[in-house]
Amino acid sequence: MASGCLGLVLAGCQQQNPGAGAGSNASLPAMASTNAPSPVRGWSPTNAQPRLSTLQLYLGSEVVTAELAMTKPQVMTGMMFRKEMPENEGMLFVFGVPHRAAFYMRNTTVPLTAAYIDSEGTILELHDLQPLKEEAVEAATDNVQYVLEMNQGWFQRHHVGVGAILTTEIGQFKETFGFRHQ
Repeated sequence: MASGCLGLVLAGCQQQNPGAGAGSNASLPAMASTNAPSPVRGWSPTNAQPRLSTLQLYLGSEVVTAELAMTKPQVMTGMMFRKEMPENEGMLFVFGVPHRAAFYMRNTTVPLTAAYIDSEGTILELHDLQPLKEEAVEAATDNVQYVLEMNQGWFQRHHVGVGAILTTEIGQFKETFGFRHQ
């Protein structure tokens, strides 16, 4: 997804914990509900989306500013049509439930690495995504709730790999995004 998300079409986004409550963050945008219709057939953005709301992510000693793609249009557009991404910035795709994610690079020219992340914030898999390649890179597991896209090679350059746990300026992912895990 850098810019499309087949996993979204199959699983959809679902808000698990609407409203404020212990551990929720009212300043984060709401997730799209599964009651909403699936993305329109032939969805094809024609330009880059504006910069999204951001959140600081911590991966060990590394700090990343991540744009949050949380609604269906934000997720479906992702990094399409963008020309560059600063070294310590990325895009975090947030899904309401764990699923088998599959990302591809339609209309995306920035080479990216996608980290497939579970509900606890643990990196499960890392995949290099090639510019403009539309074949989906599917996760090996159906436990992916978040995907972090960074410039290709960022994880290797910063010694962040599978098993690393991400946290946010608010705390653990479940505290930050307010999902009830079952």
